[in-house]
Amino acid sequence: MGPSAAQELAEAASNGSSANGIVVKPQLTLTGKVIAVTGGNRGIGLGVAECCLINDAAKVYSIDLAEPGDEFAAILKRFPGRIAALQANVTDEDSIAAAVDRIVEESGAIHGIVVNAGRTNHKAALDFTKKEIEDLFNVNLFGSFYTARVAAKAFIKLGIKGSVVFTASMASDRPNKIVPSTPYGASKAGVRNMTHTLAMGGQKLGGAYVYLLSDAASYTTSIDIPVNGVIGVSRNPVFGRYKMLTQLAT
Repeated sequence: MGPSAAQELAEAASNGSSANGIVVKPQLTLTGKVIAVTGGNRGIGLGVAECCLINDAAKVYSIDLAEPGDEFAAILKRFPGRIAALQANVTDEDSIAAAVDRIVEESGAIHGIVVNAGRTNHKAALDFTKKEIEDLFNVNLFGSFYTARVAAKAFIKLGIKGSVVFTASMASDRPNKIVPSTPYGASKAGVRNMTHTLAMGGQKLGGAYVYLLSDAASYTTSIDIPVNGVIGVSRNPVFGRYKMLTQLAT
């Protein structure tokens, strides 16, 4: 098995070169930070976890309903003692709260959470069952809200100005033939609006930063979070404590 995209980008960063045509300018450090990633046992979530570890996070916790598999085991082998998996259901706020409580109990803090857990189901609008629609919204939208709220409460209790990173999609902004799913796009549009709204004043997040990233951006800019070479953090807040992670794909 060849190196992952995150490994390629990290290696490129260390020697000033580029990976997959992307010039990497590492400006992110997570030294001493404890980070949680929902849906982090595989795929993009595990890629985010890997990048946090590459950027020197003290500990990364994957909060996932599924059991970790071979992909997770490979990352654990590379970073022994620095990544762990906790089982929780993002559609149940008490379940997420219990996972975050355990993180704080074990590591003494939580500095950031990546709200990545999600599901897809792409087919014609008239073919969806009621349960399929509810499942998409329960995980993608309601689960994101519960996760962010639990994390914010933990930040406030600990006196930490943490970070909440939401995962959206190009489908949240406009129709996309690659992901032709009306309820999926609507659920991600809700996440996009949620990010803006939570970042506004008066939301009582204890000074936490709120970010939005897309899993379909075409290249990175400014402060790079190298996940499959597609994600970057914008330097300038749009308003409040909101920062848009650039989404530049067509």
